[in-house]
Amino acid sequence: MKTLFKTYKPVIRFVFTFLTVYFVLALGYKWYLDGSKASSYQPDFVTYQVAYQSQALLNIFGFKSNIALQEGEEWVRFYFNNTYVIRVIEGCNAISVIVLFIAFIVAFASTIKKTILYILAGAALIYAVNVLRIALIAVGLYHYPDMEHILHGVIFPLIIYGMVFLLWVFWVNNFVKLKKKNAEHSAL
Repeated sequence: MKTLFKTYKPVIRFVFTFLTVYFVLALGYKWYLDGSKASSYQPDFVTYQVAYQSQALLNIFGFKSNIALQEGEEWVRFYFNNTYVIRVIEGCNAISVIVLFIAFIVAFASTIKKTILYILAGAALIYAVNVLRIALIAVGLYHYPDMEHILHGVIFPLIIYGMVFLLWVFWVNNFVKLKKKNAEHSAL
């Protein structure tokens, strides 16, 4: 049993760290959501900001878009050319994706400084790409409403999760292996 534990110690440490960080952050996010919904039936602040920033991005590029809140709805209505095209719900704000990203990076941590900087940069990139994703979904669904399943259900999740996967691969290949190489060189 000791030999088995010793053999798989890095894997066990990764799984334990990943699950611990994931559950702590997920519980923190749930606490945030519960607190934001306790006072009203409005979307949480982050979801509203994602919708607002997506709308602002489209408007910067000369498109006509706006958002609206309806009493009793926990989402943001998103209009493109005065047409209601999507509702931005809590699941659209990318926080759960960022939590998943952070848990993986911490489980494969490098130095504290590199890990924190990569988490901040990666989370900001995921957030920014998600704002762009919401804007593009609005435009896409305005022009191709029959393609909702493909656009919302396949293409855009593939973009956001694909990017997270690439960020993970970049992290492991450029920072985690450096730590291992440095350990090998210091042992010589």
